[in-house]
Amino acid sequence: MGAVVEIIGTAARTFTVFTDDAGFYSAKNLLPGFYTVKVSAASFLPSWRDKVGLHPGVSTHLNITLNTLLNDLKVGSLRGTVDDDDWKWTLRSVANRPVLRALEDPSSADKQDHELKASLSFVGGSSNGGYGSGNGSDMSTGFSLERSLFTLDRVGLRGNVAYGDGTPAGNLRATYAHVLPDGSGPSMAVSVRRLSPSDPNLHNASLQSMAFSAADNIRVDDVVELKFGSELQTLQFLGRATVFRPHGAVNLHLSPNTLVSYSYSTALPEARNVDEFEPGEAESSESAPRISVDNFAMKVERARHQELSVSHRIGKNSIQLAAFSDHVENPALLGTGTVTAAGGFLLPDSDSGTFTYAGNSLNTEGLRAVLARKLSSDLTATLDYSCGGVLDLAKADVALENARPWTGTQHRQSFSGKLGGTVQRTHTNWTASYRWVNGQALTPVDMFNASPGQTSGYLNVFIRQPIPTLGFLPAHMDALIDLGNLLAQGYVPVMGQDGQTVYLVQSARSVRGGVTISF
Repeated sequence: MGAVVEIIGTAARTFTVFTDDAGFYSAKNLLPGFYTVKVSAASFLPSWRDKVGLHPGVSTHLNITLNTLLNDLKVGSLRGTVDDDDWKWTLRSVANRPVLRALEDPSSADKQDHELKASLSFVGGSSNGGYGSGNGSDMSTGFSLERSLFTLDRVGLRGNVAYGDGTPAGNLRATYAHVLPDGSGPSMAVSVRRLSPSDPNLHNASLQSMAFSAADNIRVDDVVELKFGSELQTLQFLGRATVFRPHGAVNLHLSPNTLVSYSYSTALPEARNVDEFEPGEAESSESAPRISVDNFAMKVERARHQELSVSHRIGKNSIQLAAFSDHVENPALLGTGTVTAAGGFLLPDSDSGTFTYAGNSLNTEGLRAVLARKLSSDLTATLDYSCGGVLDLAKADVALENARPWTGTQHRQSFSGKLGGTVQRTHTNWTASYRWVNGQALTPVDMFNASPGQTSGYLNVFIRQPIPTLGFLPAHMDALIDLGNLLAQGYVPVMGQDGQTVYLVQSARSVRGGVTISF
């Protein structure tokens, strides 16, 4: 009781808390990074731990034992050899007793690491990302299995199987990671994916892909963090193609509240709300194939993104300023409406009612400003402003088959707001966001945005609701729903091949729902 716990971060920033009458202590709202924890109390020797790693969104529980001088004394044979051991253990039982224990957050009790974790999901509804972004069906079953080996190693297997009309489709991913106590370490993964034939006009071709990825994370003196890796992806769809996708980042922790970062990537970040349906978390090196067709030949999207950002925290406020440069070749653009691949320039996705077509290259530079504030323990608000180039039609009233030559880069600005939190009584997790653009756009402004201000276009709602289960079942169930572009905004009408009107969009309206079971 009353022990002083000093938590020392970079730049000699120190946080001090005290233990309660039961020896518990708790420190909240710390930035990710490495800390030294020093504990002192009257009549006890000081104790400390170095390089205690704290990761984003994770609670770290640290148990510390304080010792007195008696613990270091070598007690002689005061009462003969028979009672010698008993006498030593009597001293140690008083002198070496745990007086500090990390106060466990009840809200994170179900997030603790276990040797074996598994989950299962049943989802109805297709994503709105066009051909190749989903599983080729509006019904799917996902699974995840992860096991810890030898304390520092972790292996995992996750996938998703879609079913419905036609041949079943799905994907499978096996991972291995060696996680050191400071959170760094290498990882490897192998992914395979197969999508059902998209259209008889494409000779019933199915998309098949295999990817090998590797990544590493290195920390230097608690100040510099290096992240790097690559993915080698081979595709088969109306021909073969091989894509090499490197990525990397350098993070410089100038202080516990200030971070300067440079990042390089060659694949679009996954939308987090959609990933909530899939068991497990998406690795940074994982990317779904993004393809289109032109004259019945496969076109693979190739991207290059560079970004320099500065993030700073002031109390409950977090601010980020960033400058970025994007170059995208063969961008896979999105449309919605009933079409066929008869002309050889469209990839229909009949389950979601969307299609993918090829656009001209995008070259742009832009800026981003993000402000996030924790309004309460259960509510967070985020504002995002971005400016940069988008692809748009330079001419109105064009036919669908003539849309690509008229797609060009236009300068746009976007504002977005996002609210998210938890309802205490029902434990409902929810997120609502709206992104506005000051003009017509076929692609998002700042399409590589992976900051806390990242949102999909226009009005979106995501809800995750825990479902009560029987006490004897070792499982936790959640119901989920994801509503994208509820108001169907940003639709650009063009004339389809059959004379009907179809729409080019940056985000199509979609509804997904399902149930997840975690063990």
